[in-house]
Amino acid sequence: MSTLTRQVPLLDLVAQHAQIREEILAELIPLIDSQRFIMGPAVAELEHQIAGYTQSKYAIGCASGSDALLLAWMALELGPGDKVITTPFSFFATAGSLSILGIEPVFVDIDPVTFNLDPNQVEDVLKKTSGVWAIQPVHLYGAAADMDPLLALGAQYGAVVVEDAAQAIGAEYKGRRCGSIGAIGCFSFYPGKNLGGYGDSGIVTTNDPTLAETLVKLRQHGGRDKYMHELVGINSRIDTMQAAVLNVKMRHLDAWTRRRQENAARYVELFAAFDLPIVLPSIAPYQTRHVFNQFTLRCQRRDALKAHLQAHGVGCEIYYPLPLHLQECYADLGYQRGDLPVSELLAAEALSLPIYPELTPDDQAYVVETVAGFYRDSK
Repeated sequence: MSTLTRQVPLLDLVAQHAQIREEILAELIPLIDSQRFIMGPAVAELEHQIAGYTQSKYAIGCASGSDALLLAWMALELGPGDKVITTPFSFFATAGSLSILGIEPVFVDIDPVTFNLDPNQVEDVLKKTSGVWAIQPVHLYGAAADMDPLLALGAQYGAVVVEDAAQAIGAEYKGRRCGSIGAIGCFSFYPGKNLGGYGDSGIVTTNDPTLAETLVKLRQHGGRDKYMHELVGINSRIDTMQAAVLNVKMRHLDAWTRRRQENAARYVELFAAFDLPIVLPSIAPYQTRHVFNQFTLRCQRRDALKAHLQAHGVGCEIYYPLPLHLQECYADLGYQRGDLPVSELLAAEALSLPIYPELTPDDQAYVVETVAGFYRDSK
């Protein structure tokens, strides 16, 4: 194929929008004309759709994925003095939602293959740490964490399990949908997610009717009825316009997921033609549906490879360059470099490539050839 530089973005939302533009406008124009922007019918429709899709009894829309996590901890009444075990290899909101409420994150290292919380190390920490009331796995990159051991540990040590499923809409663990397995599931509809809105929004799922009722109140200043406040809550309603957009996108989500899976399989096939110092994503037997929010390599000379790809028009990103336990804002927790070596190693090696549904086979071939060219030319 041509060696001329081409542009392959990390994500192409313009291409996605072009496919569904008329469907979106058909929903938004009547909504704008109605001027019903807060808790309109589209919100109830989305909540019903997401509950069914995630195999959950209840879904409660909110303003963002970060707020979904915050609302979960508020509903569970965790606060100062309480501790939650979680991964340091995640987006900041995973831990930030805890810290906002005065909850202490207890960071535990991850599995080097799945990039998800390592249950064996969770058990080790639980044995020697008091005051842990919850375990928060993250279904990173669209692949489920190993839930059964974490649930068993939670039951043994009296710790509730809350799923950070921000990247995992539709992902499955042993045939069960992420977000329906723990006490609460938290999803993000940030535009770059597999199911993304036209701005920030999120949703919380649960099978517990008491938690669902509490979450409904907490997202509206602590009450169901106007000016009546049973709890101290926050303003975190999902905008009706976001719900309308997401309802349209739900019609396409499974098809988009299949294309992501096909693109992942094509990458594996294309990379097989080269002997490169990279490790491709692998799928554990319990990850029965990987939805590939990201396609992430482990690679040598990662930063130089990233610069090479960008210079040749290939979008790529590091998720995540510095583990949470080494962030400046958590210096007071006392973690040192070397404490969580797997997370630190992956932060130095991880690089995500384009995987979006509209990615063409030719674009993928160009991405792979560009990666191979970097290692060939730098020998």
